[in-house]
Amino acid sequence: MKTQTLRRADQKCLYCGGTGYYQLLLGGTETCAHCGGTGKQPAEKTED
Repeated sequence: MKTQTLRRADQKCLYCGGTGYYQLLLGGTETCAHCGGTGKQPAEKTED
């Protein structure tokens, strides 16, 4: 069986909103661990 994943049309990272980083509460920023700072939705592995 093939599986498909739903993705947003704009392909932005769903965790950081496409910015590539998070604004920390105490100041500074941290790179998004999900997209690696690219701001794009990473390709997901699918099993057939």
